Amino acid sequence: MIPFIRHLLNKIRGEPDLSTLVRNGLKIGKNLNMQNRCLIDRSFYWLITIGDNVTLGNDVHIIAHDASTKRNLGFTKIGLVTIGNGSFIGQNSTILPNVKIGDNCIIGAGSVVTKDVPNDSVYAGNPAHFICTIQDYLQKNIELMKTNLVTDSSWTVQKELSDEQKKLIIQGLEKGFGFFE
Repeated sequence: MIPFIRHLLNKIRGEPDLSTLVRNGLKIGKNLNMQNRCLIDRSFYWLITIGDNVTLGNDVHIIAHDASTKRNLGFTKIGLVTIGNGSFIGQNSTILPNVKIGDNCIIGAGSVVTKDVPNDSVYAGNPAHFICTIQDYLQKNIELMKTNLVTDSSWTVQKELSDEQKKLIIQGLEKGFGFFE
């Protein structure tokens, strides 16, 4: 029932049905995790390729055209957009035309990606710029896990946390980020 309601809401909001876009040329690999309100360019979706095991956070926009030239030149610029395997695109990010994001990349929330992103990189900002390598990013978080709060998946809202568990999580986060399974 929930998938049907979600599909209906997407239709009301004017969001394209992914299966229709794929049938007509959008290329998507296996295990796409696309959160709510993502926008895939409806005019040029067939210029977009999304690899395997990609996550698109809420409100991600993937745009394969730039109409800023239309009024003055009579033409709209278009470009291929590729998101590599295993990449994560953070909430409210925008991927512009003629951009290739490599494999195993992280794009920070709210980023505007205007240029290619090499494999195994973390980029963020507007315009998005290099932050660090994936290896450095993961190592930094492994170090944080040694001193900060780490919980298993039973400590989530979906598992109906008790008030005491919520209090313990808040206390555990007083020194910074925590991690849950």
